[in-house]
Amino acid sequence: MPARQLTVAVVALVLCAGVLHATWNAIASAISDTTVAFALIGAAQAIIAVVVLPIVGLPRSGAVAFAAASAVIHVAYTAALLQSYRLGEFGRTYPLARGTAPVLVGAGAWVIAGEHLTALQIAGTCTIAAALTAIVFAGGRLTRADAPATAAALLTGVTIAAYTVIDGLGVRHGHNPAGYLTLLFILQAPAILAIAGYRLHRRFERRMLRDVPAGLAAGAISVLAYGIVVWAQTRGPLALVSALRETSVISAALIATLLFKEPFARRRLLPSVAVAIGIVLIAV
Repeated sequence: MPARQLTVAVVALVLCAGVLHATWNAIASAISDTTVAFALIGAAQAIIAVVVLPIVGLPRSGAVAFAAASAVIHVAYTAALLQSYRLGEFGRTYPLARGTAPVLVGAGAWVIAGEHLTALQIAGTCTIAAALTAIVFAGGRLTRADAPATAAALLTGVTIAAYTVIDGLGVRHGHNPAGYLTLLFILQAPAILAIAGYRLHRRFERRMLRDVPAGLAAGAISVLAYGIVVWAQTRGPLALVSALRETSVISAALIATLLFKEPFARRRLLPSVAVAIGIVLIAV
């Protein structure tokens, strides 16, 4: 059984994972063709998984069903995520996706499982809702053109909530965090590469090769970032580990402001910090 309290070292590693998560997402959002990004990230994850499999081994059989279900959801997550980046700004879609998931998990636990929220959790949910509203409307009124990006970001949040719970349970059944993660990436790779290959085979262009280093780097960083999180889920409460990881919205806001220099990014910085605060309140 995981420990009830996270140690300082584990907390620091999960916060680091949040920075890494925002970093690989920023790299992926900068790749011009979302299908190329989709393929390269999946390829990097699969290559790393195949290389480390003989070292870490497979998890126990009880984790296989969880990994298979998570692999399906991860394919949908990656597709929705990259679609949201194609349609909207990184500084807007990233916090929307990451902030939606904890609210959904909390609401689902309340409605479906009958778990009563504490005063702090209710305050955290309201904080996130208000902050996400501020992020959405940072540039003024929404137009019809903003709707597809917003919908894709919200769908991404739904998939995040789903795979967070499934992987948290799966890694505990597997008793081998590295093996579980390896199995997950191997199971999802064929679908990712098949979808990307089908979409690219008639429109592949030589200029797309310029994105190969960035895409592979994003995939490698994603493995490290999520590997830390999956390992941490065996050391403490799922909700708290997830909440600490989602402080990545602050890193994403800084990247959008300082590196991408997106319009209205500065207006989204404080609401992004509020999203992180609300997420932590939910997990307390």
